[in-house]
Amino acid sequence: MKFLFLSLVVILSSCMSGKTVDLIVHNAKIYSMNTNNEEFEAMAIKDGKIVEMGAERQILNKYSADEMVDAEKKEIYPALTDAHGHIFSYARQKLSANLFGTTSMEELVIRTEKYAQKNKYGFILGWGWDQTNFSNGEMPTNEALNKQFPNIPVALWRIDGHAMLLNQKALEQAGINEQTVIPGGEIEKVNGKCSGVVLDRAIDQVLSKWKDFPEAKLVQSILEVQDELFQYGILNVHEAGLTNKDLNLLLKLNKQNKLKIQVYGMLYPETKNIAWAKKHKHFEYKNVRIRSFKLMVDGALGSHGAFLKMPYSDKPEKRGILTMELTEIDRVIKLARLINYQVNFHAIGDSTNRIVLERIQKVAQTKPDHRWRIEHAQVVDPKDFELFTTSGAIPSVQPVHLTTDYLWAEKRLGKERLKGAYAYSSLWNATQMVLIGTDFPVERINPMANLRAATERTNSDGEPAGGFCVAEMISKEVFLKGMTINAAIGCFSEKTKGSLEYGKDADFVVFDSPFRVLSSQDEVFAKMLFQKGKMCYLYE
Repeated sequence: MKFLFLSLVVILSSCMSGKTVDLIVHNAKIYSMNTNNEEFEAMAIKDGKIVEMGAERQILNKYSADEMVDAEKKEIYPALTDAHGHIFSYARQKLSANLFGTTSMEELVIRTEKYAQKNKYGFILGWGWDQTNFSNGEMPTNEALNKQFPNIPVALWRIDGHAMLLNQKALEQAGINEQTVIPGGEIEKVNGKCSGVVLDRAIDQVLSKWKDFPEAKLVQSILEVQDELFQYGILNVHEAGLTNKDLNLLLKLNKQNKLKIQVYGMLYPETKNIAWAKKHKHFEYKNVRIRSFKLMVDGALGSHGAFLKMPYSDKPEKRGILTMELTEIDRVIKLARLINYQVNFHAIGDSTNRIVLERIQKVAQTKPDHRWRIEHAQVVDPKDFELFTTSGAIPSVQPVHLTTDYLWAEKRLGKERLKGAYAYSSLWNATQMVLIGTDFPVERINPMANLRAATERTNSDGEPAGGFCVAEMISKEVFLKGMTINAAIGCFSEKTKGSLEYGKDADFVVFDSPFRVLSSQDEVFAKMLFQKGKMCYLYE
């Protein structure tokens, strides 16, 4: 799938008489994604804004321009938005040991050793292991890491980013031992001793003592992530969680004009970020907009960290982790109301979703359009869907998650509880406002794979046969709204972005073949060309 991507940020000169504009795109099938879902054949653009949409002859007769693009009947959409992604995490992942697809502890150690031979940072970071791919399906332990790496700290992220396997050196560096207690986190033990696996807020303590990659390396990796996003027609990303360090680097890249992607940032409510938010309030400069906090309220389902109303079906001794005290959640909500900040709640378990929805319901009575968001809304008690309607909470979901989770989701939840899991149709029916993202790098960025997960409930290889929980399919139209106009509403930018109509930014994608579900064999990447100070063409 190759496509053309246009984001006009400079004024193109024109020497023609009459109603001149900078650019005319015609002979196209333009999906405006406006309120009436109208389709057009042509559009006129000036100063980076849409002047008029209309029929072919209407636009060509009315306007002239130095630059004309014949779209050759191809499909055009508003530039896509990934409504939940992690640019900085992906950039660090690309610099780390690749552990995706490992099927045993032995393979994990071998890959880590190969990485360590080529990368000398004074620490080893890896990403991507998933114990559900191991023969016993149990969380790993660190004996093999301790033997292979006795003198250098090693931290290996689980695929979901909510669990980490540490060797003994890393545990000591973090100050974690058998007696350590970290509220909102978990330190797993085997026979009374640390196994090396830590979950959720215990990871925060590890990271507080951890060195980062050199800034030059990290910046290079961020720009590579940016290019990959463009290759899929994604111009906007809702960055789902910024530390103060990453916030400062984001602002630096933006100021240096290296940041071409448009970022809506969610701040973790750490002390320095709160001070920054109070000072800057609603921040908008060049390609960065910030007016929200991100709260990690529970863990992930794959690592038994999602907080459930009842115990896990496959681990009756566990209900998951509520990673924040209720008073802490309420404190951030109060602050957000004071400075008019949105709050984006990470909520995966049904208990977490209920807790958050009740709080949104309460505060929505005084300000109904605050646009509180629930990120993931992955497992919802069917009795609680009504709370999405009455509270005005906006669900922000990632259909592509089901393409990996289907292998073990029923084991975690049981058949009855599965009825409210990955329930995108039910969420749409309750809200008419679903945002779509991928949660990259937990999943791949590819919007075609995400489309297939949403509309067919399978992965790119058509598995599972017949689809997973197919009653919760959503339509292509709902999916596209989730990556265009609804995503814009979810970050307060619907007046300028998200649809192609008069006065809005002329940010759009032209696809060479119809925007459709692809199999894994069909995927085609594109390359980016910069010209005249604007992002203008992507080509195969």
